Amino acid sequence: MTHRDRGHYAKKHSDIQIDPEAQKLLEASSKQGKITCASVHGAAKKLGITPAEAGAQADLLELRLIRCSLGLFGYDDGTKLLSPMETVPEELAPLLDQASDNGRISCHDCWNIAKTLKLKRVEVSSACEAMELRIKPCQLGAF
Repeated sequence: MTHRDRGHYAKKHSDIQIDPEAQKLLEASSKQGKITCASVHGAAKKLGITPAEAGAQADLLELRLIRCSLGLFGYDDGTKLLSPMETVPEELAPLLDQASDNGRISCHDCWNIAKTLKLKRVEVSSACEAMELRIKPCQLGAF
């Protein structure tokens, strides 16, 4: 969604309804109409639903996602949290290459690679920046 779509997230989901249990959890974790990536993932886990389903529920509630776990969006100054790595570690580059397709890699794959190599998620996304890999799609449906 573009900046001019901000506040109209529910339009993406005409086929689903707000789940009262999800609403309660997500609203409790939100502040001033904003919710962190980590909070939506936590709610998904508690509810036993996928991150995409929890992201759709956040959209239906018109909650703006902030503080992306990969550092891509939602920080106070409106910029990314990350910058490209100067040198991508030897063990990381091949995993990113294997998981990518046509210059793209999923958020989910980035999380898995970070877990496998015991790296911070932002380190993996910084390596993606250095390797000119676009991270898409988002697990929560933000992009």
